[in-house]
Amino acid sequence: MADDVGVTWQRPAEAGGAGSVGAASETRFVRNAWYVALWSHELVAGKLAARTILNEAVLLFRRADGNVAAMADTCSHRFAPLSMGQLLPGDRVQCPYHGLEFGADGRCVHNPHGHQAHGSGAISAAAHLRSYPVVERHRLIWIWMGGKTPDPGKIPDYSCLDSADPLHVTEPGYLLMQAHYELVVDNLLDLSHICYLHAGLLGTADAVAAEISMVQTGDTVTVTRRSADAAMPSMLRLMGAGERGDQWTSISWFPPSCLLLDFGGTPTGAPKADGTGYLAIHLLTPETARTTHYNFTAVRFNVRTEGEAANLEIRGEIAAGRRFAFAEQDQPVIEAQQRRMDQAVGPLKPVLLAIDAGPVQYQRVLDRLVREDAF
Repeated sequence: MADDVGVTWQRPAEAGGAGSVGAASETRFVRNAWYVALWSHELVAGKLAARTILNEAVLLFRRADGNVAAMADTCSHRFAPLSMGQLLPGDRVQCPYHGLEFGADGRCVHNPHGHQAHGSGAISAAAHLRSYPVVERHRLIWIWMGGKTPDPGKIPDYSCLDSADPLHVTEPGYLLMQAHYELVVDNLLDLSHICYLHAGLLGTADAVAAEISMVQTGDTVTVTRRSADAAMPSMLRLMGAGERGDQWTSISWFPPSCLLLDFGGTPTGAPKADGTGYLAIHLLTPETARTTHYNFTAVRFNVRTEGEAANLEIRGEIAAGRRFAFAEQDQPVIEAQQRRMDQAVGPLKPVLLAIDAGPVQYQRVLDRLVREDAF
């Protein structure tokens, strides 16, 4: 690929223009989209949970009927975090500072300060808070941050989580990345790095010269790498893929920031159906222009190992191996990238390689979605 595709990394003050990569401006957020707020199991009945998403403080809790409510986590009176308060009967959240109460729809429903004869004061319309649409699906709580009408049909398909044997699903992992979310997407859509940064664990030297293809379906971008008769990395050997064979990585980006990786191997010359591996789920939610919530898990397919004890052990080893790869290998490099970009004295124009077809294409889609989001 030529190095003149027109992609420029920009400093924070200059970010947000079409074609920017890893830009740090909040204008790079697509607000009218679904983001992962929490795993379903993390939102416990009777408890309040706080999350910052797209620079907005959000409060989440389960209503008495089990459904999820989300509203601004800032009291309209003196701006105290409501998440420091209490969840009262009737799906009311009481501010810890002066006792104002808010319903699940964000409306202020009780002001304890006012005329003594009535026991409460008047409630101004300015006291009401914003609420957010939420959908609970695929063991995840999804939140819509924009002002346009939400479309649940745009939630990415992670139904593999719904039907999988629990023995074949790794424990959910979480990292707070000190970097703009686009740098993490870049990392995932260009899986050539696994042959170097994750050498032995997720990639091998044999897979450097992989056959690479990229396709776009709607706004979804998929990059596939195939290696024939290659040494298997330890993660695939762990799942019974053998010492050598044909292997593949096929990762899809669902805008604005969720991905699904099909990672597996099969005996040399055998069809993919004879192979084994896992579907790796990567869920990126921008916290701020410099931090990203990173949730992840994996679901094994065509499982070759038998017995509960063996599969429990393998499940644990997969989870530990992936966490090591992300936290000890990916995270330090991506965060260092962010620091270097912040130190730049002018726009940065990267030298582009053949392996960058996927990252360049998704950035073009994202640029368009950011522009459309403004209208």
